[in-house]
Amino acid sequence: MLNRTEITPAIYDYVVRVGVREPDVLRRLHEETAAMPEAEMMIPPEQGQFLNVLVKMINAKKTLDVGVFTGYSSLWTALALPEDGQLFGVDNSDEWTSVARRYWREAGVSDKCHLLLGPASETLDKLIRESHENTFDFAFIDADKVNYDDYYEKVLKLVRPGGVIAIDNVFRSGEVLDPTVDEPGTVTVTALNEKLSRDERVSLAMLTVADGLTLAVKK
Repeated sequence: MLNRTEITPAIYDYVVRVGVREPDVLRRLHEETAAMPEAEMMIPPEQGQFLNVLVKMINAKKTLDVGVFTGYSSLWTALALPEDGQLFGVDNSDEWTSVARRYWREAGVSDKCHLLLGPASETLDKLIRESHENTFDFAFIDADKVNYDDYYEKVLKLVRPGGVIAIDNVFRSGEVLDPTVDEPGTVTVTALNEKLSRDERVSLAMLTVADGLTLAVKK
């Protein structure tokens, strides 16, 4: 028998009830974002808490968030950083990130958070040009899926050896299993999953967290 439990709605509710400690500031941000039409772009609380614990486990001081949205994932990360930690958030929307900035201030982590507004690919290129290569301890990629491969390659340059890259939505709600799906984002993510499975530059773990989360550790 496989040592595997099906994640039924009841099991998921149990995880959230007994396994998630969502601080009040994160709960309020979660609730505000959940009321938005774009709410599906937010990660769930158990995933945010996992990232928080992961950042603590690797003693990260410098982190990168590609795709800030309203700041839920970045706030989970920022709260895990030490006093001298830094989070660089990359996003193209001033409207959505204005919510993030507000909650960063409320949580007392705004001094750690550096928002970089503009197209993500250009921003990552700029970080590379400005000598940030091999300096980030952790990076989370959760932006437009059609550019995932481009983001991965650039983030791989920015993360130090031993640093961790977390890539979100690698299941695409199960669409990666259907070869007839031609939606550009799913096509890109499916190809990236296959590429990562053979990428000797990293050590790899694909986790069944939320909509699929891949961890790549740079060698």
